[in-house]
Amino acid sequence: MGRVRRVLRRPAVIGVLIAGALAVAAGLVWFQPWKLWVDETVRESVPAVTGTARTGGGGQDGVRTLATGELISHEHRTSGSVRILQLPDGSRTLRLENLDTSNGPELKVLLSDAPVKPGRDGWHVFDDGAHRSLGSLKGNKGDQNYAVPADVDLSRYTSVSIWCDRFDVSFGATALKAAA
Repeated sequence: MGRVRRVLRRPAVIGVLIAGALAVAAGLVWFQPWKLWVDETVRESVPAVTGTARTGGGGQDGVRTLATGELISHEHRTSGSVRILQLPDGSRTLRLENLDTSNGPELKVLLSDAPVKPGRDGWHVFDDGAHRSLGSLKGNKGDQNYAVPADVDLSRYTSVSIWCDRFDVSFGATALKAAA
């Protein structure tokens, strides 16, 4: 026991222990492993149309579906559907429905011009070309809405990815298909 105390008093050993503790703390902050066991469920309804705007045609209360897609898994098992909606006032919303994916650090919803590729080939492509972040993922499960800025040309952005900015990897993605 006396030998262990002498070893622990050496400056090099103390330095290694402090460096190890700092490395563990940094790893916890960077990887946020607790998010693997914590689900965040969001239940937002389809954007409401108010006042006189309800009289527009083309869908329930004048809301039109411009594009749709079904999410496929990439780095993490991911499922759900994507719809891009246009409200009678001209604003557009990207809607995730029945989303089910893993939680993770710095998850974003990206519009991209990248093709959706199944398997590992599709994991890292969505930030290579033109892409726009619609903001942080609100939850890893449920239904949620994201405003699409007016200056976004939807003919240029043909896919959606649930993107992990921390590790530059897609959790899941879909190609957008124009609605009939």
